[in-house]
Amino acid sequence: MPDEPLVLGIETSCDETGVGVVRGTTLLADAVASSVDEHARFGGVVPEVASRAHLEAMVPTIDRALKEAGVSARDLDGIAVTAGPGLAGALLVGVSAAKAYAYALGKPLYGVNHLASHICVDQLEHGPLPEPTMALLVSGGHSSLLLSSDITSDVRPMGATIDDAAGEAFDKIARVLNLGFPGGPVIDRYAREGDPNAIAFPRGLTGPRDPAYDFSFSGLKTAVARWIEAKRAAGEEVPVRDVSASFQEAVVDVLTRKAVRACKDQGVDHLMIGGGVAANSRLRALAQERCEAVGIRLRVPRPKLCTDNGAMVAALGAEMVARNRAASDWDLSADSSLPVTDPHVPGHGHTRSHHGHDHIHEVSKENLYS
Repeated sequence: MPDEPLVLGIETSCDETGVGVVRGTTLLADAVASSVDEHARFGGVVPEVASRAHLEAMVPTIDRALKEAGVSARDLDGIAVTAGPGLAGALLVGVSAAKAYAYALGKPLYGVNHLASHICVDQLEHGPLPEPTMALLVSGGHSSLLLSSDITSDVRPMGATIDDAAGEAFDKIARVLNLGFPGGPVIDRYAREGDPNAIAFPRGLTGPRDPAYDFSFSGLKTAVARWIEAKRAAGEEVPVRDVSASFQEAVVDVLTRKAVRACKDQGVDHLMIGGGVAANSRLRALAQERCEAVGIRLRVPRPKLCTDNGAMVAALGAEMVARNRAASDWDLSADSSLPVTDPHVPGHGHTRSHHGHDHIHEVSKENLYS
């Protein structure tokens, strides 16, 4: 619908320069410039390398997204940007760019939460989020169970990892197996040809006295690494496919078990899974199986929308505009540890114009952007 908010979203929390354009809950463009190849030789993301890559990619990626969406920057109703959590230097590039574009265009600026954006992106695939929604977010930096009754204002943490995130564990085991970086996709690929029951790896924090919704993958990572080292020390060949499958099964078993339990305990009949690890084929299959068994509806975006992207930021920004949430101030800052309980960073209570936007954002009527 033409009266739905048209929002551009910028995502630079890690190594992906993502720019998305969304109208309401309709995705118009999703442009991504990845610097993953530049980090591969280091075996992980190097913050300074990521920040410099964002600087180089920002303007071309924004131009590409606007062209793909078939809209002019002047048509936008707002600019949304990931304000946190993430790598401080990388976030600063995105926040600075968003401020520049918003100021030049005279448009409202919305600093939004990276994790809340991962939840909101599902609206682009499956329509408006049910309220409440239980979300399992699993990525290289996060493993969280979140309960959202309003994605723009109320996101509550139910559980989180107490050590390594799931994606981090995938990367580390891939490194031990000499499979390269990033580890998630390659382990998923090898696991499809392996036996998930070949090796009994531990399931962290699943005892009767353990926290019901928290995760721990450090012990699993250590157990797998020691198992591999013992094989090599004995001069035996490491069965890469079986190790990959057994390790992957241990991770997704715990993730899905705890997520389904949280839904049942909280009386929520929808589970949304997001974040980069949500692209894992076994996680999707086991989650579907366990949700169907207890009557929970599973919502998982397509893999491209699970990894970091600008469309998810634009989706949350569009929701902010649609629900008339306060825009952010010009002193918006990147916050590398922005809590998920803050889905966005509002302004300090400026009076609002009849368009529902802060007067502070009406400074530039001349459309400085050309």
